[in-house]
Amino acid sequence: MTDSRRNFLLKSFSASSAAWLAANWPAEVAAAEKAQAMGSFTYFTREQAGEIDAMAAQIYPTTDTPGAREAQVIYFIDTALVTLSADQQVAALTAIEKTPFFRTVRDHTIMGMFASPQHGGNYKKIGWSQIGYDDSLNFRAPFGAYDKAEGTW
Repeated sequence: MTDSRRNFLLKSFSASSAAWLAANWPAEVAAAEKAQAMGSFTYFTREQAGEIDAMAAQIYPTTDTPGAREAQVIYFIDTALVTLSADQQVAALTAIEKTPFFRTVRDHTIMGMFASPQHGGNYKKIGWSQIGYDDSLNFRAPFGAYDKAEGTW
């Protein structure tokens, strides 16, 4: 199973991703080395970095060879998120927008934006306020429905 994930990753590495990486590699490496040396993160908080590190370790796990955690890819991801311009971020996302991974992240982003806050996401009901959703769920009888005197229905 692990080999198939690695093969999938290698095969799905598109030409546009490779071109971007080749063009930006020196700056990415320098920034990642600086972040590693400092032991700090530019984009993530420590807690967020822990979550992303765990995710990366599942995507490229440690087997009989080192994985993402040993390669400390968290620093690369942290740096990449800070050093990509908005246009470059859009270009990178456009390059992968037809992949199952992107669709999953997109779908969960939309769900998280509008789901009930009790399930996580939609913090302070931000999504609901944007679409004018009233979640009060309070039933109010129509005006006058219970105005009759008791027992005179």
